[in-house]
Parts: sequence; C-alpha cells; structure tokens
Amino acid sequence: MACEETSAKPCCTPCGEGNTNMPSSIPGNTQCSLSFDVCDIPGGMALIGTNRPYISLDEESPVREQSIEPFHMMRTTVTNDMFATFVKETKYKTDAERIGWSYVFYDQLPESFEETQAPVNSQWWRKVHGAYWNQIAGPKVDYELPDDHPVVHVSWNDAKAFAQWAGGRLPTEAEWEHAARGGLSDVPFPWGEREPNDHDFHPCNIWQGKFPANNQCSDGYAATAPAQSFNPNGYGLYNMCGNVWEWTSGRLKITGRSKESKQHAKHYKGTKLLKGGSYLCHTSYCFRYRIAARTGNTPDSTTTHQGFRLVFS
Repeated sequence: MACEETSAKPCCTPCGEGNTNMPSSIPGNTQCSLSFDVCDIPGGMALIGTNRPYISLDEESPVREQSIEPFHMMRTTVTNDMFATFVKETKYKTDAERIGWSYVFYDQLPESFEETQAPVNSQWWRKVHGAYWNQIAGPKVDYELPDDHPVVHVSWNDAKAFAQWAGGRLPTEAEWEHAARGGLSDVPFPWGEREPNDHDFHPCNIWQGKFPANNQCSDGYAATAPAQSFNPNGYGLYNMCGNVWEWTSGRLKITGRSKESKQHAKHYKGTKLLKGGSYLCHTSYCFRYRIAARTGNTPDSTTTHQGFRLVFS
C-alpha cells in the first residue's frame, strides 16, 4: 500500500462549471416497470474512513463508526438499458440534454474532432456539445451504446430523479462504504488489501500505464466495462471500486481549519459526494479507487465516468 500523500492532486473528475440552479425535470407519478437485482446488506456498526489515509486533505481519516439499519443495494450500477426504460416511461430530459453539453474524455474523441474547450487543470476533458447519456461522445461520433454498461453523463439531479421513479434512493456515505467492504474491516479495496497493478493483478476497471497519455488497457477496457464484470465483493456487489464514480446522497464536506484545508474546501463548495473511483483512476495520479477515498462534483455536472446505483430501505 502506498504511503500517505502530503497534498492532494486534482481528481480525474472535472469540478463542474454548471448551472446548479436549473430545476430538475423530476417525473410525475409514472409507474416503474423495472425490477432490480439487489443484495441484502446487514445493519450494525458501519465503518467510515480509514486509519491508513492516502490523501489527507480529502479527510479520509480517522476511521469512525455509525449505526445503520439493514438495507438492499443494487448489485450493479444503473445500466444504459435501465436508464433507457426510465426515459421511455417518463420522457425525462437529463441535465446534459437541457444544458446542451457534457464532458467527454479526450481519448474517446477521434483525432479529427473539432476544437473543443477544456477545463482548467483537467486538460484531458473536452466540453462536447450534444453529448449526453445516449450519445456518449456527442452526435458527430458514431458510437454503439452497450446496454449492459453503466449509464454515464448522469448528474446527481438525474440520479435523484431515477431514484424517485424507481422507489429507491442514493446511499449515504456510511451505507456505501459499509456495502463496499463486503464484511471486511478497514481494508482499502472491496476485495481486501492487495493493490492493483499494471501487469498481472486486475481486480477492477482502472487505468494502466501513464495517465493521461497512455492507457495500456491491461484489464481489457479503455473506458467502461459491463456493470456486472470482475469478481463481486463479499456481499455480492460488482465494481464498487473502478469503472464509474458513484453518486451518493450527501455533500462533500471538508472541515479542517488549516489554510490548505480551507482552500481544498473552497474547491469542493456546493458539491455532492462521489465514491469508488473510475476507469480513469491510477495510483500515479488519482489514487481514489479506494473505499475511503472521496471526491465531489456539482449536482448538475456530467461526465463519461460518473454513474450511480440505488439502495432500498
């Protein structure tokens, strides 16, 4: 396990420049036709955080306990097929569709693609007009949408709307970490202690190589993997680390009083908490594909590596 950093690099997720005051198009009393494959998550004293932090400024430590009730969690993230059913039945328009653009990772665009704008400090992202969940790289790129992959280009607002329709909700940070541990204690990963590498141990879908210039794709995927792929954790949950960042219900709070902590908190002001890392994470840059790791984004921000899964009480 790598030693603790003294400062935090920017996350691989661009912190949005969105229109967070735009109202969400929450569907009305439409009936959800889907049934969800869920795992039973036992209640008890849930662990949050770790006593072995890597990014101190993200306030990954100390480990603490919180009592939670038993709940059910979706075995996978919400897929493109599930989200398509939601859109068909509710006529819902996502934030990316209403705002008119979303962030696409540069490597998902052809070299001949028109000049695009990149956010400060995250030059690997491109602001693509017309990109949304059903047109992942925008209308000018021919891309076959895989039904069984996680839906992306979904904001926190979109995830909440889907949850309302489905009769579920987004997990709290405590619920998410408790579920991700799969019955284990203060371990960094859903499978235990062993750290993924670029060569011969690929338990999840993350980056291999030098980020962001060279992805070796040793795990078999350049972008998202099927929502049900790799081995599940002890509770039967898939891809709790890697693949796509997962929205949770709460805000990302940074409470430290040091000058550096206050500056870090300012960066995440008004953001919602995401957990689990994504296919763009790598230990050399954004080592946040760990259970205790945290990042945030504004409620209307969308990218090609943010998704969600639901819990049911």
